[in-house]
Amino acid sequence: MSEPTVPPPPSYNPPPPPPPPSSGGPVGPGSVSPNRSIMIVLSYLWILAVIPLVAEKDDREVQWHAKHGLVILVAEIIFWVALSMLSMATSGIDCGLTGCGLQGVASLVFLVIRILAIVKGLNGQRLIIPVLSDFANRF
Repeated sequence: MSEPTVPPPPSYNPPPPPPPPSSGGPVGPGSVSPNRSIMIVLSYLWILAVIPLVAEKDDREVQWHAKHGLVILVAEIIFWVALSMLSMATSGIDCGLTGCGLQGVASLVFLVIRILAIVKGLNGQRLIIPVLSDFANRF
């Protein structure tokens, strides 16, 4: 008599390995950076706007905010230089409007602009400043 044939045991195929962990960086052009919130905040903190401009080249939204932050910085520097020249030209006059008063108001205005831009940026919106935004969009 012949012995009954036993089918061979099924071959064991282990499950495929999990995909490698993400490096945390952007994957391709137009991708969303995992550090988007931090980079948007840095975009409006004076010279620190250079960091997101250089570090997040693939995130278009971060690039937009970084460029606008730098344009606001340049506008602020131009304003302060003009105000300093005006103060020197009128140095014989008491502190008055060109000195103490205008400096305090201007500092507050620039601070409010930066805070509004950060809040809008974190909420996925953009703060459009008529002349400055047009200039920044050229780059």
